[in-house]
Amino acid sequence: MANWPLALARARDDDADLEVILLLIEDAANWLRTKNTDQWATPWPNRAGRNIRIRAALRQGKSWICWDNGSPVATITADPDEDPYWPEENRTEPSIYVHRLVVSRQYAGTGLGAALLDWVGRTARLEHGARWIRLSAWTTNYRLHAYYRRQGFALSAFRPDDSYPSGAFFQKPTVDIPPAAPALFRQI
Repeated sequence: MANWPLALARARDDDADLEVILLLIEDAANWLRTKNTDQWATPWPNRAGRNIRIRAALRQGKSWICWDNGSPVATITADPDEDPYWPEENRTEPSIYVHRLVVSRQYAGTGLGAALLDWVGRTARLEHGARWIRLSAWTTNYRLHAYYRRQGFALSAFRPDDSYPSGAFFQKPTVDIPPAAPALFRQI
């Protein structure tokens, strides 16, 4: 199936990598529709707004794509800037905020998502002094919440908000991230 280790590269600010990320998201959204969740049923806040956020992350060098022999298999965005949706009282310590972690269903169960989260946390601790790796999970996707708990994240706040669909705020201390195990991917 996979040619381990996979290649992890910073996404380029071009239409090709934007399309790769959008395709991974659309594939995940199609799968989510079969899982009794409204996550990504429609782009938030709309298609144009979502695409503007993704393009901004590409311009800022915050998004990554994982490749298997030239085929995209995952993406993750790691942002050292404060996330304005996080509760203000939780934004006092250096953190890395994860957005749009998407793993192709063909690679589900391989540990790739967990390895990407750990890589982001370790890298942010070394490069930015981040004490926390944080993410906002879709408010109503309880299976996703359970996944993050299995990865060592704790629920920091739960703030359902009709104007923002990801009101489940999870965090994990970067000191709790284990040293890199045999790599599922290599950064290029």
